[in-house]
Amino acid sequence: MKPVLQTHLPFAPWLAKTTWRLPGVEPVPPDDWLIRDDAFTGQMALRDHLIETRAGDVHRVAPKAKAAAQECLELALDALRTDPGYRFNGDAIHRPDGVVISIDRDMPLLTLGRLQQADICLMQAGPDGHVLTGAILCFPAQWTLDEKMGKPLTAIHRPVPAYSPDLARRVQRLFDGLKPGQILRRGNALLYPEPDLFTPRSEDRAVPHRRIENARYVRSERQTLRRLPGADAVVFTIHTFVVALDNLTQPQRETLGRLESGQTP
Repeated sequence: MKPVLQTHLPFAPWLAKTTWRLPGVEPVPPDDWLIRDDAFTGQMALRDHLIETRAGDVHRVAPKAKAAAQECLELALDALRTDPGYRFNGDAIHRPDGVVISIDRDMPLLTLGRLQQADICLMQAGPDGHVLTGAILCFPAQWTLDEKMGKPLTAIHRPVPAYSPDLARRVQRLFDGLKPGQILRRGNALLYPEPDLFTPRSEDRAVPHRRIENARYVRSERQTLRRLPGADAVVFTIHTFVVALDNLTQPQRETLGRLESGQTP
């Protein structure tokens, strides 16, 4: 299968200390919440295929998350209406690639998964912090919904070495303090020899990220946090970029190389 790649990386979080030092969040305006890039057609075709053939692997909604999922759909539809690439005709939406999607409000996250590029996770408050209660996850970077559903943030990030108890407390404060209408963005960078987007793996089978001298691609997730104004939930979006290292700008590649040697931006 031909790899689905972006031609460039518009947001490289490792270029600045503010976005690379964990948790590395910064505010973004509402019209920059759900974005569309030059890999839209290829990514959406793959999303359509995964939702059709692997729905049990890429989609889960707990009963307590149904209202939040429906509210998330309506909020996202409002955002997509501002994108001139979409055409709305009642409950039928013409995507920018020409595919027509029918809005199914009984399956809100599946509908969203076929409308736009970002994966979407719903996090709801629990006694141990915010818990993953629903998701459309077509492009997992070495994790699975089977293992993560119903778990709080600390358990979800258990395999991540940098996710220290101090960082966990800071992230939980971000979730607790997030106000409706406020959107926060962060990013990461993962190096791989292959460009695959759908890479589900259990925690004990995760493959270590390669060093830059052994990699051909950088996979960078543009992640956002947004509280739903009605339901008690935070929407966590993951827009995945996979870019050949040769297509990074010179500053992006040079700085990424320095980070691999332990230096800071």
